[in-house]
Amino acid sequence: MLRLLSLALLVLAIVLPRMVAAHEASLGVLEFREMRRGVFIGHWTMEPTIGAEHVDLKVPPHCYLRLPELNCGDKGLVGQITIGNLGADMSAALIKIIPLKGEPRSYTISAANPVVSLLGSDAPTLDTWLELAKTYVNLGIDHILLGADHLLFVLGLIWIVHGGWRLAKTITAFTIGHSASLAAAAFGLIGVPEAPLNACIALSIVFVGVEIVKQQRGETGLTARHPWAVALSFGLVHGIGFAGALAGLGLERRLLPAALLFFNVGVEIGQIAFVLLVLALIWAHRQLGAALPRWGDQLPAYAIGSVSMFWFLGRLVRVLAIP
Repeated sequence: MLRLLSLALLVLAIVLPRMVAAHEASLGVLEFREMRRGVFIGHWTMEPTIGAEHVDLKVPPHCYLRLPELNCGDKGLVGQITIGNLGADMSAALIKIIPLKGEPRSYTISAANPVVSLLGSDAPTLDTWLELAKTYVNLGIDHILLGADHLLFVLGLIWIVHGGWRLAKTITAFTIGHSASLAAAAFGLIGVPEAPLNACIALSIVFVGVEIVKQQRGETGLTARHPWAVALSFGLVHGIGFAGALAGLGLERRLLPAALLFFNVGVEIGQIAFVLLVLALIWAHRQLGAALPRWGDQLPAYAIGSVSMFWFLGRLVRVLAIP
């Protein structure tokens, strides 16, 4: 099993070294503010910056769009809006409607769910919740599966703990940790600047890499003795990183609890799928009786530490560069 995990860690370490901001997402916000009945002025913001002219936006048939103006006449801004090029330059976009009367409304579009139905009323309907669920579950799955640093940390835990109920409890502790801090950060109860947080996430992987080296030398590290405590502690750090995907969208507060729940479900689906994939590879390795060269046992442990240190130093430079 350890040799198969060595191969998995080595491959992951080789193909991912340049992903310094591995779990960050590109998010856009398209705001339509009603200036007079049926006439809106649009404002597009994107981080990193992408101009509105590059956004493949389709509005309801009765509306006439010539940015920054959107004219929907007496019927108002209702119907379907589509952004066709999600996934290339951005992973998600928030559409905010600010009417002359009534409360602002928010709709989230993702690459997995590029179409939303705009409602004429403030009250969310069943379709609103279904679209919210589909969008944020998929956004959560994308966020964890594209988050190389999070996956590398989980893979390091599997390396140290191996399998069985002990691994199940460790992964559960990591889930509890990042779910708690994700909720707290999303509701504004806690807040950590993004750049230092990303550096800490990379440093957590460095720690796990050192623990793997200790284990190979026959020493018993903190993770080997108390894996659930380490997983819970670093899960709190990683969870705040997950919250950045929601905070960047600026979702209205009344929809935030549901969006948070669906996003967390998506994160867990992606994480469980990754763990099951690794365990399936371990099972296949046992069935095939395959073996790696003896020198390959230690190389991935140093590779994970080197790659995570590369991430840490790159992110530390960004921290120091902040005025």
